[in-house]
This record gives sequence, C-alpha cells and structure tokens, in this order.
Amino acid sequence: MPSRENRQFVIDSLSTQESWRLFKIMAEFVDGFETLSPITRGVSIFGSARVKPGDPVYAETETLARRLVEAGYQVITGGGPGIMEAGNKGAREAGGDSVGLHIHLPFEQAPNTYMTTRCDFRYFFVRKMMFVKYAVAYVVMPGGIGTMDELFEAMVLIQTRRIKPFPVVLYSRDYWGGLLEWMRTAMVSRGFAGERDMDLFALVDTPEEAVEFIRQRVVI
Repeated sequence: MPSRENRQFVIDSLSTQESWRLFKIMAEFVDGFETLSPITRGVSIFGSARVKPGDPVYAETETLARRLVEAGYQVITGGGPGIMEAGNKGAREAGGDSVGLHIHLPFEQAPNTYMTTRCDFRYFFVRKMMFVKYAVAYVVMPGGIGTMDELFEAMVLIQTRRIKPFPVVLYSRDYWGGLLEWMRTAMVSRGFAGERDMDLFALVDTPEEAVEFIRQRVVI
C-alpha cells in the first residue's frame, strides 16, 4: 500500500494538473475571441463529416455557402470533412470568409483545406460557445449524433432565453421531418415541450429557401 506521503504526492500532482487545465481552457477562449472578432454576420453550418464529394447534399451545401456569401454573410463550419468541407469550399470559392472551428479528435476530423480562418480546439464546450457567439443563424444539414448535439445545444439556449433567438434552419424535410413529427406527438402532446418551441425551427429543401429565410430575419 502506498505510504501517506506518496498518496499526498499523487493528490497534489492531480490538483496541479487540474489547475493547468484551467489555463488551457482559458487560452482556447482567448484565442477564439481574438481570432473570430471580425466575424459579425456568421452563419454556422452543421452536418455529417461522413458525406463524400459527389453526394447531392455535399453539392447542395457548397451552393448554400456560396449563396450565403453572395448575400453578405460569413460561413462558419466545424472545419473538418464532409458537410463542413463543402461549406468551407463554397464560401471560399465565392470569395467570402470561410471559418473553421476545428476540434482535435482521434478520427473523422482531419481539417479541410478550404478555410480562410481557422481555430483549433480540444474542448467541445469552448468550441460550441464560439459557434453560438459568432453566429446570426444556424443551418443544420443532415448529420448524426454530433449534428444533433449542436442543434439541441442551440435550441436549449434559445428556449431558455440564455441567448438572443436566431433563425435555426433544418435542411431537408425528408431527413428532419420525422424528428419534428416525433417531437410533436411524443414531447409536445405530453407537455414535455411547448407548441411554441416548434416554431423555433424552419424546414427547407433548397439553398435558396434557407438563405431567404435567414435574410428575412437577419438584417446585415
């Protein structure tokens, strides 16, 4: 059994590690604030990292990002492959700000080459805050668990009035319609969510619809 002195040494070492972790977290916040301060009309685009070039939704995301830049917005993605790559590519090729908030993961998250502004993160909660802080709208393309996480993080903040409400666009009625129907029949019907909460979403099927919905609600 370790001696009392050895146990105390381990405790002190762990305490020191936690203290240094706080400084790492603070550094990510500072770096994010300084790097992203010019982004005042960003639209955050989310979606699956597993979508490949050639997939229709990849091409639609490129078009969406291009249309957003043409309308005067800046594009923010997670900086990785798939939908993120398509968003950054469309924005960059349109000559706009193409921001990537890149997270270090053991798989699926190699940075794409289309970012004009890049921030790197190790902590998801810091990265999530940057998505919200510098966005005037969200567009949520088809995606998986990570995409759902980003969507409902924003919805909770809006629903609880922790942030100023902004447009949240769900792209593809075929993909998201079932989720919204379940929310109405299972959550709203039992009082777990309010009918007005469903008004926080907009369902669209084209890049033009998405951009027009945002333009009607966000004046730049």
